[in-house]
Amino acid sequence: MAKLPSQLFSPITLRDLEVKHRLWVAPMCQYQANDGMPQPWHRAHLGALAIGNPGLIIAEATGVRADGRITDRCTGIWNDEQAAEWKEIVSFATSLGVPMALQIAHAGRKGSTRSPHHGDGPLKPDEGAWETIAPSALPYADFPTPKALSVDEIAEVVEDFAAAARRAVWAGFSAVEIHAAHGYLIHEFLSPLSNVREDQYGGSLENRARFLLEVVDAVRATIPEGMPLFVRLSGTDWVEGGWNVDELTQVAPWLEERGVDLLDISSAGLHPDQQIPVGPGYQLRFSRAVRQVVSIPVATVGLIETAKQAESAIVDDAADVVLLGRPFLRMPTLPLHFAAELGGHLEWPEAYGFVKLPGNIP
Repeated sequence: MAKLPSQLFSPITLRDLEVKHRLWVAPMCQYQANDGMPQPWHRAHLGALAIGNPGLIIAEATGVRADGRITDRCTGIWNDEQAAEWKEIVSFATSLGVPMALQIAHAGRKGSTRSPHHGDGPLKPDEGAWETIAPSALPYADFPTPKALSVDEIAEVVEDFAAAARRAVWAGFSAVEIHAAHGYLIHEFLSPLSNVREDQYGGSLENRARFLLEVVDAVRATIPEGMPLFVRLSGTDWVEGGWNVDELTQVAPWLEERGVDLLDISSAGLHPDQQIPVGPGYQLRFSRAVRQVVSIPVATVGLIETAKQAESAIVDDAADVVLLGRPFLRMPTLPLHFAAELGGHLEWPEAYGFVKLPGNIP
């Protein structure tokens, strides 16, 4: 019996963007930036991933303003100098036929921390700590209490997201992803565990989703009509009384109606008491649930390690796109190996064309 063609290595079109296959690089913080500026590390790291021929690379969570970073070593795109450095990185990837998206983010109450390489935990005043912001003055774990945003300040953050998206377009990114997961600012508005506001941004699900929808509207109005817009959402807080899949599946169609082109589904990160039943493909249930209520593509991520697992996520209708993180760090040429295993066809870069590996790898 003839082997069926790989669905993982089939193309997908998002507005004017044609992506050659559905195995993408997930955004992974590197904690190597200086004052938000990408460094030579980012060029080497992302360049190596582009050489591996993924369908698309989503660059790490990048602050829309200085207080939007998770750590003092996170990238930013709140000024033109940062955008110019990103432009160089994107140019190399696109020269290899690999489009890049930028994940724009605000860390909210989980910001102003040390990078994992420098001790973790909140920064001290003499280490450059900044005041964090949130929907409500509720701290994360034992972090400093954040400042609750006023309505006018919320509007300023919305504009900051739009300005970041504008710079991302100038830098040559093929898509923009809004980070609304992992306990960062937008997710903090969505979850009743972190949002106890009594105005139009708190209480009902419609109110808690208002900030996200305003950011989506502002970014969608800023980027070109043909550029895809992604949103990363959490499937659950993994804490009783928190954000859950029922609310996720209510909000997802609202995002589709506003011009979002792909939903990237992850989970967790909002509350230190989370209890996560980690295992292979443990988040597939969330992407599958979202696919049942929207007509736009849905991406999944989380402990998908093998070619067969990635292919199964597509074949079994759990997702339209598979994002991998750590496996790409272990093997930047991963798509070339997965394609050989699954019967997909990908070309090695011209400079590596003489490479001949043993077994079934071309």
